[in-house]
Amino acid sequence: MNRIAAALLIAFSGAALAQTPAAVAPAAPVAASTAPLQLTNLSADVERVMKQFDVPGIAIAIVKDGQVLATRGFGVRKLGSPEKVDAKTLFEVASNSKAFTAAALAMLVDEGKLAWDDPVTKHLPDFQMYDAYVTHEMTVRDLLTHRSGLGLGAGDLLWWPTTSFTTDEIIHKLRFIAPSTSFRSSYAYDNLLYIVAGKIIAAKSGKNWGETIHERILAPVGMATTTTSLAENEGNPNVANAHSKINDKIAAVKAMPVPNAVGAVGINTNAEDIARWMNVLLAGGKLPHAGADGKEARLFSEKQARELWTAQTPMRTGTPNAKLAGTKANFAAYGLGFQLRDYHGRLLALHSGALQGFYSKVVLVPEEKLGIAILTNAESGGSLNALQWQLLGRLVDRDDKTDWIGAVAAVEDEMHAKEKARLAKNSAARAAKSQPSLARTAYDGDYQDLWYGIATIKHVGGRQVLSLSRTPDLTGELEHYQHDTFIVRWKERNFNADAYVTFALNPDGSIERMKMQPISTETDFSYDFQDLNFTPVKKPKSAAPD
Repeated sequence: MNRIAAALLIAFSGAALAQTPAAVAPAAPVAASTAPLQLTNLSADVERVMKQFDVPGIAIAIVKDGQVLATRGFGVRKLGSPEKVDAKTLFEVASNSKAFTAAALAMLVDEGKLAWDDPVTKHLPDFQMYDAYVTHEMTVRDLLTHRSGLGLGAGDLLWWPTTSFTTDEIIHKLRFIAPSTSFRSSYAYDNLLYIVAGKIIAAKSGKNWGETIHERILAPVGMATTTTSLAENEGNPNVANAHSKINDKIAAVKAMPVPNAVGAVGINTNAEDIARWMNVLLAGGKLPHAGADGKEARLFSEKQARELWTAQTPMRTGTPNAKLAGTKANFAAYGLGFQLRDYHGRLLALHSGALQGFYSKVVLVPEEKLGIAILTNAESGGSLNALQWQLLGRLVDRDDKTDWIGAVAAVEDEMHAKEKARLAKNSAARAAKSQPSLARTAYDGDYQDLWYGIATIKHVGGRQVLSLSRTPDLTGELEHYQHDTFIVRWKERNFNADAYVTFALNPDGSIERMKMQPISTETDFSYDFQDLNFTPVKKPKSAAPD
């Protein structure tokens, strides 16, 4: 998700099954109960949000007291096509997959196959972080709590956008990513350690993450149409298309397969299935049906349910824009696969998800047995936040008359206008008439970063092109900005992730290093270009003549 959207999202923001999955009776089909008065404006609210935030399609699931109040679709699956979103339309939910990883680990804890505070190396002996102390002390719990010392989104370029790295390669490269803070000292959201968690699940279950999630969670819960990879969606026509903005205009774009990042992302689901999932979570892991022996059936114990929603890592709360003062949190923390905060005296367990062309939000209010899921086929944090506060205001406060849709839209528009003004000011202030220190061809060559690998600059048809070797879509033309700084304009314009490329020179005029930095603060934090430190790859000397 982009940095502004991320800021908005955060600021608003007994034993395991005794039976094998095959022995568990399928979950009863979801049947929506009569919607309360507070949901009479649901259609109007969602339609307004889609128009206000340029979102082609939205699916909504709302559960209360174990019943389903709404599983509905709005808008279209793809711009320019007539097919409508309905309660069975699949959406990528990205980081809302983290709760499934946490739940799978909780089941393994219940079974005695691991403990939350086991060292990671007990289960993955080859696991290694940059610092030997952190490698030795890192626990399974630490993998889920964003307190490892890694920076925000550190190493995400190993999987985002789609790369050719394997999951094992990504885990191996953790040893080369320098920390930003000391171990367990502060919160910084990361994805790579959830990939490690997914690997532990595979190691302890004897099956890969996707197979395990299908067998141990999706089947017992009754999430029959949910998938764990884009490849599984093939042949299903009822799948939402990704959409991003290109030059501030919404457009259909290609999906972003990330099979190497399971554990962190991977789940594709719909309103009906996610309603079932929320009801199981709100029931503390209890399934809605009895086991084959007629006894209570559970995914995980009440003890593990409490663990998932226990604060593990404190998070800064901040002060929201005055227009959103009513959303201020008095505390915020990260649990195990869930963000935790208060809302008008009640606990919220929630999470956001973002992948190319898809944003999602799951909000649970345990005291109210209330769950809200919002699935979208566009990159709009504002749409999620507007509906989150609008629905919480009506379903929890009930007498809240605040126009949260208008308030969130006003704040988002204000932030976007300020960012555009900042970029324009920077462009006007640059030394536009300056020249690079070297001839343009002198910048051509291979450059190596310790954890990512190779980037190449070369002239192609009169254009100077930068390519990241393991990320096919991160290829773009270099244009001079000022001095020894260039801008790379990626060929995939929907990335909205153009970056500065700056060269530092040695005293002899040779290139010492190449650094990158996103141009816009709205660029998704997973484009962690600023963490790359490329140095020229020295060409082997030619053999001396005989």
